[in-house]
Amino acid sequence: MSEMYQEEDELFEDETIEEDELQVEEIDSDSEMDSEDLQSTVTLSIEDAVDFVDQTLSPRRAMAADYYEGAPLGNEQDGRSTAQTMDVRDTIQAFLPSLMRIFCGSDKVVQYQPRNPEDYAAAQQATDYVNFILNNDQDQAYVTILYAAFKDALLKGAGFLKFVWEEKESVETQDFQDLDEQSLAALSADPSVEITSLKTIVGPGGVPLSSVSAVTRETTGRVKVESVPPEELLVNRSARDFSDADLVAHRRYITVSDLVQMGYEFDDVINFVTDEDDFSFTNAEANQRDFLDTNTNFGEDQSRQRVLYVEAYMRLDVDGDGISELRKVCTVGSQYEIVMNEPADMIPFAMFNCDPEPHSFFGGSIADLTMDIQRIKSAVLRASLDSLAMSTHPRIAFVEGQASLEDLMNSEPGNIIRMRQPGAVVPFNLPYVGEQAFGMMAYLDEMRENRTGISKAASGLSPDQLQSSTQQAVNQTIEAAQQRTELIARLFSENGMTRLYAGILQLITKYQDETRIIRLTNNFVPMNPESWDPKMDVTSNVQLGTGGQSERMAMLQSISDVQEKLLTQLGPNNPIVNQQNFYNTLQSIMETGGIKDANKYFTNPAEFQAPPPEPPEPDINQQLIEVQMAEIQANIQKKQAELELEREKMIRDDDRLRDKNEADVILKAAELQARYGAQVDVAQIKANADRDREMVRSLGQPGQPGQPGPGPQNV
Repeated sequence: MSEMYQEEDELFEDETIEEDELQVEEIDSDSEMDSEDLQSTVTLSIEDAVDFVDQTLSPRRAMAADYYEGAPLGNEQDGRSTAQTMDVRDTIQAFLPSLMRIFCGSDKVVQYQPRNPEDYAAAQQATDYVNFILNNDQDQAYVTILYAAFKDALLKGAGFLKFVWEEKESVETQDFQDLDEQSLAALSADPSVEITSLKTIVGPGGVPLSSVSAVTRETTGRVKVESVPPEELLVNRSARDFSDADLVAHRRYITVSDLVQMGYEFDDVINFVTDEDDFSFTNAEANQRDFLDTNTNFGEDQSRQRVLYVEAYMRLDVDGDGISELRKVCTVGSQYEIVMNEPADMIPFAMFNCDPEPHSFFGGSIADLTMDIQRIKSAVLRASLDSLAMSTHPRIAFVEGQASLEDLMNSEPGNIIRMRQPGAVVPFNLPYVGEQAFGMMAYLDEMRENRTGISKAASGLSPDQLQSSTQQAVNQTIEAAQQRTELIARLFSENGMTRLYAGILQLITKYQDETRIIRLTNNFVPMNPESWDPKMDVTSNVQLGTGGQSERMAMLQSISDVQEKLLTQLGPNNPIVNQQNFYNTLQSIMETGGIKDANKYFTNPAEFQAPPPEPPEPDINQQLIEVQMAEIQANIQKKQAELELEREKMIRDDDRLRDKNEADVILKAAELQARYGAQVDVAQIKANADRDREMVRSLGQPGQPGQPGPGPQNV
């Protein structure tokens, strides 16, 4: 009974589990996000991000751009000086050369590190290949792309790079003449070739020949990196980093032709063309640099009309499992109509921030540190120039009706002023007090140096300071001035550059399915990323650290001296330093000196292929022995040939004598039979003679023991 109840309980439990599973499935199916909910969620998220960027961030960025360009401050007065200082521009321009030298002075600013010992060669290949892609596969020079991102970061607080896999279709029309049937069949079987015209004629020998016009379409893929203007990038206001951002989007106005090339249908996007009066871009930055040219008239060419296109990367729970997944959602038009919704592997953006704010996505900029100083210095400069103008061209008082007003209004030098009585014209001579403002200007410059670290010491000291300072004091001053630049470079490297390299590695391992041959250090190397680990660690390798360039050069030189000494004393296979270590030191010296490719001057031991060993010099005695052996061998062969000739002669003589004896035997037998009637067995005699003949032929050389000599046997 208990067993029966237990079986019934198990049966009920199974039925309960099945009912629960059905309920879960029904709940999951009900919680899936439908198209209306998805459209509503996407629209609200984008609109909130647009409001955050346009209303909160863009006005401050636009003001920084105005200060950089020297736009009017808004407090100018007629008749007064409108001059202003360019502290924002000067400070940013002072940062850029050092940053570009740090990131463009070496081909290995960022390196991939293997996770397993067998991935070491792949990590080195990946580093070389990604550097090749950045420097050779881009529409613009990689230096230009980095310069734009760095400048945006210093001026507006954020610089962005976008990295995507781009596939392009190249179309080429070619004419082929005199093709036979096999060539025509091979051309027709090529899926990338479309034959547009075909003309066949009869050639020599009745062979048909064809003349073909064909269109060749070839699709190639590559990694594309571009600098994105900060006003085009949207992010939700609560985001702290790319890892926790609910929305990161790239909004821009692009043409209908661009959308069709991206794979959209013309009829699907032409309905979302933005009218001239409906441009909703209220971004202060975009309006400042004429981002939208609403007065452009393209006539009847609809392909050149523009559409608001938003490429958003959002974390959405589309399948209703309670977990948000990263998805790529693309919209068109001012109502953000969804035209694409697919899973995404990553957010393809890298951000450079020179002054990050804790717990915030966006940080500060160099412009934020210098705008108020530029405004104050401009006011002091204007007052100084006004004082100079007043002292140089003083105001004049005159008695009304006693002097010519026309003469007073003429400011030409040496002008005559007509007066009715002496003293009718009196100048107001005001002293120049602008010199007192110089101390304030110097104080403001010192304040700017303290904030930004940019000073004269950052690029070197004046001759007077060098004469009165020791070498150690000069080095410490320059080092202290460069600390701010090195901090910014470190932030750029650890955040933006490492993310850029990690993203490019994922792109090439996912989309590049063919081996590519590239040229590295004058060698053609095949690159096949399919076997690489897309999750390899990315480490920064920028030239930072204590001391300036001269100090690093001196330290590397001392290291090379020690390595050279150890190699000389202990040999190349000692346990302390090897040839590869010495080459790495030489490479670092070259990179510190500004030479990117050290392989032009030194050969990497890992890539060195030793030439085949040269044959040893011949020994005279050995040559003499070989000549004597050859002579002896020739004599032996000659003797053997002579013996063989004698043997052949002996055999021929034996055959001749046997033939003669055989004829004599036959003749003698016939004579005996005719004369005496005696019967002689001629056949037996002949058989014995043939036997002896064959025995002589089968034997070796004559004269050996046990062999019969020449000549016939007696009968």
